[in-house]
Amino acid sequence: MSDILLLRRGRIIDAAQGIDAEGDLLVANGRVARIALGRSLDAPAGARTIDCGGRIIAPGLIDPHVHLREPGGEAKETIRTGTASAVAGGFTTVCCMPNTNPTIDTATSVRLVDQCAREAHSARVFVVAAATVGRKGEQLAPMASMAAAGAVGFSDDGDGIANPAMMRRVLEVCASLGKPFMQHCQDAALSEGGVMHEGAVATRLGLLPWPREAEEIMLERDVRLNRTPRARYHAQHLSSGESANIIRAAQAEGLPVSGEVSPHHLLLTDESCAGYNTLAKMNPPLRTASDIAQLKRAIADGTIDVLATDHAPHTDAEKARDFASAPFGIIGLDCALALYVKALIDDDVIEWPRLIELLTRTPAALCALEAINVCCGTTSNVSSAHGLGSLREGGVADITVIDPKLAWTIDVATFASKSRNCPFDGWKVRGRATHTVVGGRVVFELALT
Repeated sequence: MSDILLLRRGRIIDAAQGIDAEGDLLVANGRVARIALGRSLDAPAGARTIDCGGRIIAPGLIDPHVHLREPGGEAKETIRTGTASAVAGGFTTVCCMPNTNPTIDTATSVRLVDQCAREAHSARVFVVAAATVGRKGEQLAPMASMAAAGAVGFSDDGDGIANPAMMRRVLEVCASLGKPFMQHCQDAALSEGGVMHEGAVATRLGLLPWPREAEEIMLERDVRLNRTPRARYHAQHLSSGESANIIRAAQAEGLPVSGEVSPHHLLLTDESCAGYNTLAKMNPPLRTASDIAQLKRAIADGTIDVLATDHAPHTDAEKARDFASAPFGIIGLDCALALYVKALIDDDVIEWPRLIELLTRTPAALCALEAINVCCGTTSNVSSAHGLGSLREGGVADITVIDPKLAWTIDVATFASKSRNCPFDGWKVRGRATHTVVGGRVVFELALT
């Protein structure tokens, strides 16, 4: 049985219920027992009380796009270290990608990840399974059995599905299963050999270019292919401003299309690659200030409604290679919240209630996590109004307490992640999770000096 927890005097923000008011929140037996807006609750006997004055009480943050590397990449990250990184950043739930070794492309591998996550006793982990066998885009994976085993969506992340006939079939199966497809939008022929954005910086560095069109063309193709199946289609880690326009047009048609952005594509440009800085080597690549402005406009007008880290751990030795051969990607779970504050709140793109929504309600809706029945540390696909992404009375007590004004300096040496490949080391930021609660249990508490 979980401890009784009383969160006092916090600004409770829950987009799913339209709540933005000061109040108290009581947790008991792993559930939200009471919410009192504008008034105080009496502390039950034995309750732990946390003064949340000046802080935000939000539903547990959800990241629908992380790489936990297990199985096969444990030198970079494990489910245990990755979920520790998640809760340190305020994330109570993460959805892990299937580009592991071996690929997560069977019901058995889905169940294995689920078991490892349970043993970690940290953030909740849901699997986004591969749509094709080995992520090769040639043979359909057993999607129905993986969905039955608990997969919440499908993706060949790390590779886009090049064959349009296979892509159409995947969309049809996703539609029949009621699961989203999350596309890594990359035309392999257009991006072949490319290691950074096609532009003046790549020319100056003598590096092979990766044009925006490699992302845009696959995205536009998929929108067309999906007009009949009408599966829930989600474009991952957008980098091109024009991609936002493609999604906007698709949504205007009434198509079920959404997109996500990551902190690095909102804060860094291809200039960060100067000096052959491999910490700035991303897939898709960092682009220009114009792309950033377009992506921010798309967030402001609701075209882009999901934020995700694309947490991608690599060893120091791998990132120490020359730029052309170093792997793509950075870690981000430990510091993403503050980076979103810097990119979106400090730049007057959105305010805190919308930021919380993009980190809770919308990613929960993407993977139908709001309909997941969560009880006593277990999950099932039983329909319930008391799932993730909200703070409903009687619902699961996954909660993130945030100090929106807390100033701190990003220090990768203190990260819970096993890897250190983060270009934001040394950045001065504000906004941080002080407490992360999963199933009524405090799994992370920031040591304040």
